[in-house]
Amino acid sequence: MNDWPEGWSDDNRGPRYGHGSAGAQPEGARVMRQVRRGPAVPPGRRSGYGDPGPSAPPYGGGVPQQPSYVDGQGHDGGGYDQYDSGYNTGHIYGSPGGGGPGGPAGTPGRAPRPAPNWRRRIKWTTITVATVVVVTSVATYFWADSKLRREVDLSTVIDRPETGSGTNYLIVGSDSREGMSKADEKKLHTGGAEGKRTDSMMILHVGDNGDTLVSLPRDSDVVIPSYKGSTSGKTYPARGRHEKLNAAYAEDGPTLLVRAIEYNTGLHIDHYVEIGFQGFANIVDAVGGVDIDIDKGFKDKWSGADFKAGKQTLNGQQALAFVRTRHAFAASDLQRTKNQQKFLAALAHQVATPSTVLNPFRLYPTMGAGLDSLIVDKDMGLWDLASMFWAMKGVNGGDGTSMNMPISGSVGGNLVWDKAKVKTLVNQLNNDEKVTVSGS
Repeated sequence: MNDWPEGWSDDNRGPRYGHGSAGAQPEGARVMRQVRRGPAVPPGRRSGYGDPGPSAPPYGGGVPQQPSYVDGQGHDGGGYDQYDSGYNTGHIYGSPGGGGPGGPAGTPGRAPRPAPNWRRRIKWTTITVATVVVVTSVATYFWADSKLRREVDLSTVIDRPETGSGTNYLIVGSDSREGMSKADEKKLHTGGAEGKRTDSMMILHVGDNGDTLVSLPRDSDVVIPSYKGSTSGKTYPARGRHEKLNAAYAEDGPTLLVRAIEYNTGLHIDHYVEIGFQGFANIVDAVGGVDIDIDKGFKDKWSGADFKAGKQTLNGQQALAFVRTRHAFAASDLQRTKNQQKFLAALAHQVATPSTVLNPFRLYPTMGAGLDSLIVDKDMGLWDLASMFWAMKGVNGGDGTSMNMPISGSVGGNLVWDKAKVKTLVNQLNNDEKVTVSGS
């Protein structure tokens, strides 16, 4: 008689189920990876109730040895905890040790997270920053270039002297009230005069042997030469008239002023730059004021100046009064040109400081205020303007020569230039030589 119950025979148990099987009964333990049977019964021994021995099953000889469950690492399960521990820890499905896609980092079944590629990160960060800088610079260039008012056509100036070495800029400060309200005129003490005149004129020579800034007093005595009208196109002959230099500007604007300076000096003017009252004050305010050391205090009711000696910060209104004042000085026009040069040095220094250049909230308003109010010649580019600015900053910082036009005396209130010194000065500038002439 067979001790195994019917259907439990390994040979007659019928269809199986599990891997690739549609049977209703479980596969044998030999098929399941995590299941193994207990020790086999030695040959010749029956495993029944009456069969003594350590291998006899506790349930009687008619029940086969049940499979034992292991934890995936070859350890027998000794009870419920051992049986279930492999399932709870992922040992049944997954790699030994609980690895796999969902296992803890650093286990045998999961590759460790790769270390950051810092070289690649630095490379792409550098490329990104460089791209932003280039795009911003290009956009700023076109924005600034579009603001320049190229209104002066120097090609209409007739009988011009030969071009010398280096570049000569004529820098003009006019008393234009363009864009100013009555309140602005009152605040800035400009009055409401119609038209515009020149309050200051300077020639800046930029060359390889040092830059030179020469102030031209507005009361300088000059001969008005023949010229071509800027609007009429008509040529006006010379009559030998002697006028103050600023009268040339009042008569026919920038082109006659350039013509008069070239005729009376023999120096070719390459570029023209002009700024009015409102623009000058706006630049000073945009940069946050300008620090300056005033040697001696003075007052002037005409310009609104009221200064004490010592270091102080001037706002736009005060700065305009400082550079315009002439009634408070004995040598009115000459002292004013010196004050103008001194203030321009302080302004250039203030604009070039890191607090302005590296601060977009200050740099762009400063550029906008300046470019909106500048009138330049049609051939002026931003690089020319930048060259002029840095040369002026260098000259007033002690890296070049700053002087007044040499004066020999006066006639009828007009200042007469020292012809011999002026000739030497112009020759040195035309040949781009170091200037040795002293001014007044």
